[in-house]
Formats: sequence, C-alpha cells, structure tokens
Amino acid sequence: MNPKLAHFLDSGAYSTPALICDLDRVRENFRALQAALPDAAIYYAVKANPASPILDTLVGLESHFDAASIEEVRQCLIAGAEPGTISFGNTVKKSAAIAEAMRVGVDLFAFDSREELDKLAEAAPGARVYCRLAVSQEGADWPLPHKFGTDAAHARDLLIEAARRGLVPYGLSFHVGSQQTGVGAYQDAIGAAAMVFTDLRQRGIDLAMLNLGGGFPIRYRDEIPPIGDFGLAITEALRQHFGNHWPELIIEPGRALVGDAGVIVSEVVLACDRSADGGRRWVYLDIGRFGGLAETEDEAIRYRISAPGIRGKDQDMVIAGPTCDGVDVLYRKTVTLLPERLAAGDRVLIHDTGAYVTSYASQGFNGFSPPEEHYL
Repeated sequence: MNPKLAHFLDSGAYSTPALICDLDRVRENFRALQAALPDAAIYYAVKANPASPILDTLVGLESHFDAASIEEVRQCLIAGAEPGTISFGNTVKKSAAIAEAMRVGVDLFAFDSREELDKLAEAAPGARVYCRLAVSQEGADWPLPHKFGTDAAHARDLLIEAARRGLVPYGLSFHVGSQQTGVGAYQDAIGAAAMVFTDLRQRGIDLAMLNLGGGFPIRYRDEIPPIGDFGLAITEALRQHFGNHWPELIIEPGRALVGDAGVIVSEVVLACDRSADGGRRWVYLDIGRFGGLAETEDEAIRYRISAPGIRGKDQDMVIAGPTCDGVDVLYRKTVTLLPERLAAGDRVLIHDTGAYVTSYASQGFNGFSPPEEHYL
C-alpha cells in the first residue's frame, strides 16, 4: 500500500465495492519486464484489464497489445495504438472480426486448427499468422488446458498449409498457464517450439517469431521467483535451443503488469457464526465471485485480505460474496485470518486485484453492480 493509494482510500471518494488502481505501478511493472527480457516486445494482454486509463498509459510507454476480440482491437485503436502493434491473439474468432481487423490494419493473427486457418485465408489474405502449441501447464495456479493449442506435428502441417493458402507463416506461440510460478515451464516450452522451427526450416519455411505468451506471476500470499529469474531462464533456453540466431520475441503479460497495481475496497455485509459449519465465522462481502473475483474458483488465486483499523484477535474465517448463489464462496479451505470483531459495515481491502477482476465482473447478477473503478 503506497501513500497515493492510502490517501485516496482515506478520502472516501468512492462507494464500495471499488477497485483503486495505481498507474505508476503499471509503469514500474512494464519497465521491470523490459529490463528482464530486453529482446522481447511486450504485447499487453488487454483482457487482464481493458480500462482506458490502463491502455492510455501503455500506449504512452510504446507497448504493443494482445487482443482477444474485435472489441479489444477497437479499444486499443481508440487509445491511440497503431494497428501494427496489435496481435489478434485468440485462436477462436468470427470471420467478420478477422475481416474487420485486417481492414483497419491489424495483420497478425493466432490460430491452432485447420478450420481457423480456413477463415484466416478467406478473410485476411496475406496476413501474418502464428500457430499456438499446447504445452505443459504444470506450476500454474490458473492453468489453461485443453481449450487452446495443438501438438508439434499438427502445428508444422498447419504452417505449411498456411503458406500454400497465401498467408505468411510467421511463427509459433505457447502459453504455460496463468500465474505460472515455475521458471522451468518456459524453458521446456521453448525447447518444444525450437524443434518445430528446425523441422519447418528443413522443409523450406523459416519462421520469424516466437511468442512466449503470458503467465508471469505476481505475489499474492506466497513467495514467487522474481521476474529477473524468469528472464534468465528464458534467455538460457533461447541460447541452448536457438544459439545466436534468436527469432523475434513476443511476450503477452497481463497480470504481471496490472495485478499488483490494484486494491479492492469492500464492505462487510454480514459476519456471523454458522452452526452448520462447526460454528465457523462467515464473512459476507459486497463483492464475490460474480462481482469480479472469479479466479477464486476452486480457491485457485488466493488474494490477501486485510482489515485496517479493526482491532481484535485474528481468527480463520470463511469469506463469501453477497449473492443468492451457493457457489459464491471465495475461501473456505484457504486459511484467511481476520479480526474476530469484524462486523457489518466494516471495510476490508482485497490486495493485488488489478487484473482479471473488473473484466470478469457480472453486469448485474442479482442486481449487484460491478465494482467502481478509480485510476490514479
């Protein structure tokens, strides 16, 4: 908690629940990633937090952007991003969205299936395309298995077919899972990608780009390796597998840029003991899974929660949201210590919530509005 955020929190110029985000922290995170991987172009994963102040800040830093939809492409352009700095990184796109993106100057597209390749060949002739590899998600708190990516042999065949269809087979991508805490995951994936590069070179296709995806973690409750460790591990793997002839590098951080820049302020709606749960105390907040804390599903992302100014002995509590849905429980297995005197009307802080909160929030489930957003 820095003085700027603390001053705004003390001002009371907001209603709960509210996300307060520090744009200076976003700038610091961007520069830290640049320092850790100076040879990689940063393509911000817009889905992490698409707020205009975030995009404006990153345009000012000359960031590139990873868009998951035509709507995100439009948002980037409105913020002043050049079309050539945008990658349409979702492997599942409508033909109309592909055509519009190409029409406005975006010419870099992801795919991982023949059917998506067919759409790209028809709607974006001459575009640069890259194929997404399926890689291990081990070590990721929020894995992304099954839905995306293909195996190496299929990726090779698809990129050969892309050339035949008049597209530019530009590169490969992978994603090691969100909140990836193991540096080795990137090394293994780089090794797998390098074999496809070699295979295709022997078949007359020289790929130009390797997209390392996102997944870079932030600290929630547990310690994580510093971003410099990821940079060193990636650099070592690139040297091992590509020697002195590295491809163009792309990274797609989202959480790593905006996650620790934000804090949620929430009001306690109810705090009571539940006899059906062995007398454990339950704390119901005015934000829950449907209000943007979707990554607490299976208690995967474990936000730190504090109650500044509330005295009393700490005890482990169950944390739940305000809706009439039984799955709207944040933490029941994860130990969450809060003052035993916590009561309705008190306020708590949910830390490191700058990513994947406002973009996940329901627009009115049970009538609850999404969190307010304040960017400082």
